[in-house]
Amino acid sequence: MMRLKSPDEILKIEHASRIVAEILSMLNEYVVEGSDASVLERKALEHMAKRSAKPAFKGYRGYSFALTVSINEEVVHGLPLKEKVFGAGDIVSVDCGVVKSGYIGDAAYTYVVGDFHDEADEVLVKETHRALHIGIEAARPGNRVGDIGHAIQTHVEDFKLSVIRDYVGHGVGASLHEDPQIPNYGKAGTGPVIREGLTLAIEPMISRGDYSVVVLEDGWTAVTTDRSTAAHFEHTVVVEKKGARILSTLDGGVQ
Repeated sequence: MMRLKSPDEILKIEHASRIVAEILSMLNEYVVEGSDASVLERKALEHMAKRSAKPAFKGYRGYSFALTVSINEEVVHGLPLKEKVFGAGDIVSVDCGVVKSGYIGDAAYTYVVGDFHDEADEVLVKETHRALHIGIEAARPGNRVGDIGHAIQTHVEDFKLSVIRDYVGHGVGASLHEDPQIPNYGKAGTGPVIREGLTLAIEPMISRGDYSVVVLEDGWTAVTTDRSTAAHFEHTVVVEKKGARILSTLDGGVQ
């Protein structure tokens, strides 16, 4: 059941989301050639501790880390391991969730290590990021959840990109995953009605190739079956009278 949030709850979600934005902005300094995913995990945990916050992912369904760090063909849920070393041109998607005062902020950002390998990877990252904001624009009172997915799908398919179907956006608040589920594809005018007071995590996951994925033997990391590169962006937003307002952002920081 979808639950509308009170002003006090929204403020708490905004505080948690801002910490996530701080982390994703700060991590840009460490997504460099020769660094590794464990560095990002350590820096994120240090910042959470400094802000008296806790990782939302750690312990969730048995997950052992604060971040997911997914490289190239890894779509989501990649493990932030020391042996995952960044090379030039790598596409690195980092997902981060924070608990502060009992409420959760959730966001993801895709970085490139140095310069892109090729123009197609640049298009993938640029248009996935743009699709996130197009999806956010569709999260208006009176629209339906299907309008969000339809807007995202229509945009990325114009660039011959594919929407990952196995993973979706979601409501967020006192729990990491709340109703409604928000697919990044679908038919306009379908699904639950969007109302003021909803807090949502909208997160397009897009690949250069086919949309199908497989989970590796670690039980977490989802990769494209054709090993095409993928990108992932996410924001926590609150639906207000005039539309959705992004909570997981900084002035002048990662958008």
